[in-house]
Amino acid sequence: MRRFSLSMTYKMAALAAAAAVIWAHPMTARADEAAPASQVVTLAADELEDEEAYVASGPDMEVQQALAEELAAAEAAAQAEAAAQSEAAARQNLVNYALQFVGGPYRAGGNDPHTGADCSGFVKYVMQNGAGITMNRSSSAQASQGRTVDASQMQPGDLIFYGSGSRVNHVAMYIGNGQIVHASTYKTGIKISNWNYRTPVRIASMF
Repeated sequence: MRRFSLSMTYKMAALAAAAAVIWAHPMTARADEAAPASQVVTLAADELEDEEAYVASGPDMEVQQALAEELAAAEAAAQAEAAAQSEAAARQNLVNYALQFVGGPYRAGGNDPHTGADCSGFVKYVMQNGAGITMNRSSSAQASQGRTVDASQMQPGDLIFYGSGSRVNHVAMYIGNGQIVHASTYKTGIKISNWNYRTPVRIASMF
């Protein structure tokens, strides 16, 4: 809009200057007396070109570019925030789904917490039905999935693998506040424990 206004201003100025010269020097004047009119028009046109170049590459363009960059950064930040909120909601929904089975039976080789499941069967069932995430069947095979995270970065829905040395023999789901839910033993069934009741071999995120 500023560029358009400036262009119109200079064009009007050029026309006004030309008209003034022509009025001062009527058509009956000698040819050499009409020269100043063309000079004025040429000067005005040159100034207009200079102004247009200034608008196209001067401070206004820099301001517009800076504004565009700020808007792009704000949009990217908003998208990242929305994605983070969506993931947090999905994690909490998964945890809530898993917690409904607390008190259910443990069964070696079991795949359904409604009728009895072992640790990996419980995790496989909950991840699939609570978050739509497909898991391998055994805890050692599940330990090869996802990305490793540090204990300080654990979030609800992350999986914690336990074992002897590097060998994995148990898996649980982190539910927040330093706790896990897991299918533990025949005696205790599916229960809540502290996440570090054993030393983890690996902590992984499937999100």
